[in-house]
Amino acid sequence: MHMANNEKTSDVAAEYTAIRVASLRGDLKIPFDAFVRVAGKHILYCRQGDSFEGKRLTRLKTKKLKKMYIRRDDVVPYTQYLEESIDAAYDRNSKKAIGLRAEVIQGFQQALAEKYMEDPLDEFIYTHTRSSIQRFTEFLQGEPEGAAAILQLTNVDQSISHHGVNVAVLSVAVAQTTDMRDGNPLHLMALGSLIHDIDLDLSHFYESIAASDTMSDEARAIYRNHPTQGAHRLQGSKFVDQMVINIITQHEENIKGTGFPKGLQEREMDPLVIVVATVNAFDRLLAFEQMSPKEAFKTLFFDKVGLYPLGHLQALQNLLKTYKMV
Repeated sequence: MHMANNEKTSDVAAEYTAIRVASLRGDLKIPFDAFVRVAGKHILYCRQGDSFEGKRLTRLKTKKLKKMYIRRDDVVPYTQYLEESIDAAYDRNSKKAIGLRAEVIQGFQQALAEKYMEDPLDEFIYTHTRSSIQRFTEFLQGEPEGAAAILQLTNVDQSISHHGVNVAVLSVAVAQTTDMRDGNPLHLMALGSLIHDIDLDLSHFYESIAASDTMSDEARAIYRNHPTQGAHRLQGSKFVDQMVINIITQHEENIKGTGFPKGLQEREMDPLVIVVATVNAFDRLLAFEQMSPKEAFKTLFFDKVGLYPLGHLQALQNLLKTYKMV
């Protein structure tokens, strides 16, 4: 009897497939039913014909829910929904508000980051993410108001993937305002930014990281080792661009040589990696230490003086003013 129940549960589970919560953005009506899984059962959460705009999505994010489920028969409608949603969001002639477009674009990149970070040895997923980030970078360069709108989206669940999107946005913006705009692979810098914390699982100790002065020795060791472990996860993946690997391994370094894991000096770092390191330090204060943009920049500028190039900090400050974040 027990075996029969297990087989029945397995059969029911086989009727569903997981999808990313981050991909369900905007006011577009969904052509499928979306379910949450509770105690092994699939409970209808959003009915076909509804949308994930507004409070419904916020509730999911506050619960730190990463995946929902659809029936396997709805995989094609779900894929079509994603394509229609992202194409409409990138359409500069769209009549939709930039805030709504930015929400869709941000969610799409976040979902791609989560998918790749779960399976970094999958070349197809990497290639797809790389192609998508090219379009994302062009959007950021061509519509700065879109970049501002993405940064206005609060990282309510202290998500690593949301943090990655923010770092990508600000890194491209800082690079654009310095002398790095031309001749540099900004899309690869954005890709590295998106997945730079590929081995950092905050679910185990993010509260300790948020209060870094009280971090346990074990948590501190794990945290300081995550760039190296991230590189280890990519061993054997010859398809990953060297710029992306550099960002994963060096994003916690600084120009003073007091960063980790290797304590690199400025001359040993790629200039684009230094941009990412600067922005990463800033958004980390926002996302995981719950500082306001003004407090975070003040901390970076005064308390961490000499760790990051003055020109990068000035560019960041100007951008925050332009984006009306400070």
